[in-house]
Parts: sequence; structure tokens; C-alpha cells
Amino acid sequence: MTALSWLDDVAWDAAGLAPAIAQDAVSGEVLMFAWMNREALQKTAELGEAVYWSRSRKRLWHKGEESGHSQKIVEIRTDCDQDVILLRIEQTGGIACHTGRRSCFFNRLEADGWRDVEPVLKDPKEIYK
Repeated sequence: MTALSWLDDVAWDAAGLAPAIAQDAVSGEVLMFAWMNREALQKTAELGEAVYWSRSRKRLWHKGEESGHSQKIVEIRTDCDQDVILLRIEQTGGIACHTGRRSCFFNRLEADGWRDVEPVLKDPKEIYK
């Protein structure tokens, strides 16, 4: 068994990706969803910070590389089918979303449609230069 054989246990999809959920390790709040490939998961484990695969940029994306809002890994888990990755994290700066909110899950379905229910903590124009 090789040192990285644990990566073979993940049920990667046909594109070599697995969904990854970032969850606040203290509160349990789900902060964001992204994709990981084998290299992203390996780097995440090695660095102790979240690294994702950006499908739009077609490259690895070290969370916080532009914003400074990195995610320190507390624990890495998979679900029972090993096709979803759960990162229990400490969110640097309290902002996980590129919109300047704590969580990417800020839209709530109400009777008249989707409503933003979480405040913008910092203007994205100040975060991304």
C-alpha cells in the first residue's frame, strides 16, 4: 500500500472530481460547496488548508489566494459512499463567499421566491482587486 492510496478510496466521478462541502468546525454551519480533484485533496491534506479544483478556471484554487479568506482544515471526512468530501474548517476572516458573505448559502426560498437573508460583511470590490 502506497502512502497516498487513501486517494484511491474516493469515488471520483467521470471527470475525476468529487463534490466538497466546507463546514465550520465549531458551529456546524455549511459555508460553501466546491469541487476537488485528486491533486486538490492531496494538497489540502498536505497543506492543512483547503485547495479546490476550479471548473471555470480549469486549475487548482487555493481558497483565499486572492481574498485572504483561507480555510484551515480541522478534519477531512467522506460520506458512506466516499463520493462526497466534507472539510471541517476554520474560516479565516469569517468570509467564505466571493460575495463578501459568511456563507455561500445566503438565499432562502420564501413565498415570493428567493430572498437574500445574510448580510454582506465586506464589499467584494474591496476583497478582490
